[in-house]
Amino acid sequence: MSETNPRAQWSAVDWTPFVELTNASNNIVVCGHIRPDGDTIGCSLALKRALEKLGKTVLAINGYDVPPGLRFLDEKNEIRRIVELTDEEKSFLESADALIAVDVSVFQQLGPDATSIFESFKNKIVVIDHHQGDGNCGDVRCVDSHADSAGSLVFEAVAALGVPLTYDVALPLYVAIATDTGMFRFSATKSGTFERAAALVAAGVDVAEVYRLTMEQDSFGRFKLLGAVATNSERFLGNRGVFMSLSLRDFDQAGALPSDSEDLVNEPLSVAGTEVAIIAIEQRDGSVKASFRSRCALDCSMLAKEFGGGGHKKAAGATLFMDLPSACAALRAKTEEYYAALSREK
Repeated sequence: MSETNPRAQWSAVDWTPFVELTNASNNIVVCGHIRPDGDTIGCSLALKRALEKLGKTVLAINGYDVPPGLRFLDEKNEIRRIVELTDEEKSFLESADALIAVDVSVFQQLGPDATSIFESFKNKIVVIDHHQGDGNCGDVRCVDSHADSAGSLVFEAVAALGVPLTYDVALPLYVAIATDTGMFRFSATKSGTFERAAALVAAGVDVAEVYRLTMEQDSFGRFKLLGAVATNSERFLGNRGVFMSLSLRDFDQAGALPSDSEDLVNEPLSVAGTEVAIIAIEQRDGSVKASFRSRCALDCSMLAKEFGGGGHKKAAGATLFMDLPSACAALRAKTEEYYAALSREK
């Protein structure tokens, strides 16, 4: 594999339709899911910059602001929040040649503002994603649920387009892959993951600096939120699961932002004997965001699907439109039902 222009492919995606559509498009919009994480932000920026190197005019949008811990990637405010778009940007969006959704395959996860844009868009829509979805969103679907991250798929997309791996593209791609694989510790991490990471490091990425900027920049609000989530945690599933919840009051008392709750669902997995972790987080709009993690045969994607969500077998999420106590009760009941079914199958 060439260090400066890798062309190897590790996913099952055929990039030909994507390349053909991209070559035929001049004005392109890139959008990721709301409550954006490192994978979404990294993919959006890397793809935007790569397409611009091909002479395309690109608008990157999101329903939310870039989280504070990822702003080092977007120092020039390249990702525009939808509610803050100028009239010129709105006009560009409406007449764009193509829309590209990254790190999401269900348009509802783009948020209400972006969902309406995608549902009414008259030209071609591309989906680049690694989650298990319903498979009916997008005209060109570049989806592989076995990929370790959307970042790895965008890495391939950049290679397929013939864009060299310059530092400004490599840095967000490395952050996307590293954060979504839990710094290369999750089970989706394969040999190809490290090959891609090596190519990105060869392009100038400083591994130690990325770790410092992504993993050692927690706010004091998040630090206090850890205490709240620990206080609100309970054992269930015969002490093999941990159920957590966070209310709006918890956030207010901690002085924490919504982004400060990112990845808190993983905390109980360090406790010996924990096979399942679930967190329910109350949202300002009255809904509840649920995240699922599994270290056993329990399929998180199927569990999340029960609540209109999706994801992977080991990690998934959903949004429940009910109050927090009702959501917690529903999540626990359905998880216990699934877990009991697994026990019967043994």
